Amino acid sequence: MPTNTRVIFKSHPEGMPVRENFEIEQIQTPPLEAGQFLLENQYLSLDPYMRMLMGGGWTYSGPGMTPGQLMVGRIIGKVIETRNADYAIGDHVVGRLGWQSHAISDGGDLDFKIEPKEGVPLSAYLGACGSTAVTGWVGVRIVGKPAQGETVLVSAAAGSVGSAAGQVAKAMGCRAVGIAGGAEKCRLVTEVFEFDACCDYKADDLAGQISQACPGGVDVYFDNVGGPVLDAALVNLNKYARVPVCGVLSAYNDRAEHYGVKNLHLVFDKTLCIQGFLLSDHTDKWAEARAELEGLVASGEMKYRETVAEGIENAPDAFIGMLNGANSGKQLVKLT
Repeated sequence: MPTNTRVIFKSHPEGMPVRENFEIEQIQTPPLEAGQFLLENQYLSLDPYMRMLMGGGWTYSGPGMTPGQLMVGRIIGKVIETRNADYAIGDHVVGRLGWQSHAISDGGDLDFKIEPKEGVPLSAYLGACGSTAVTGWVGVRIVGKPAQGETVLVSAAAGSVGSAAGQVAKAMGCRAVGIAGGAEKCRLVTEVFEFDACCDYKADDLAGQISQACPGGVDVYFDNVGGPVLDAALVNLNKYARVPVCGVLSAYNDRAEHYGVKNLHLVFDKTLCIQGFLLSDHTDKWAEARAELEGLVASGEMKYRETVAEGIENAPDAFIGMLNGANSGKQLVKLT
């Protein structure tokens, strides 16, 4: 059996994680039991929610990680040995099996088995056809419910969730406006992901930028970040607008008092609906979402970008870089 290289959560960060919060270890993979199969992991997905699970900052309610645990994360794995009739050698699967080069499964802990589709690369099943894009799909279609012709504003629009959310809105016949950090990422949002406009939160007067980009106001605001960006968006929302809340990126490393939203009174004034959502609450929609996204990717309608680090040993540095905004689109680690 092969040696398994794993990344262990070593200690709680004080603010932004550092390399010392992680530990690389190697263990021998045990023999398979009946019903199990062995995976050689191909790709690892790195996502902001992992920062919440590490503690030492803001987190949503629920169990986090404790030092000594394997880092949580989704992988694409290839079956290389099997004692399970439902999983043949060469099958590819997606599951939340952690930061490691190999994994043993019985199938019960997987998201799905990949059924290859022409025009859909394997790595896309962690991004443009995977959990991040499905998150964008759920937030727009199920929570935001935009009507054709409405304006959808998306924060963190250069990232994998935000870029998918805006493109799903475009596919529904909506106008999509992004918010991203810096001129380069704003160009990515408009020129590659084909949003109708993009506002730079690092520049002056974000609320004014949004007003100029959305002269008819905003009907759906897909919120990834909270904080001052949410405040700027609230000013520009139309009456009865919907706000799917996907994350609070601005607070993930914050140990101090969180930013207090100053325009919260507009929820009443404009009769707004603000709804947080978790992907795990919508498992009944995953297959439908993935099928639509596969079609959009295969046809070329869904554009995406991947930032790929090489080797499990480099996963901590890639993760820290992602939290600092060094990536464009989906941050992956190629494991083999």
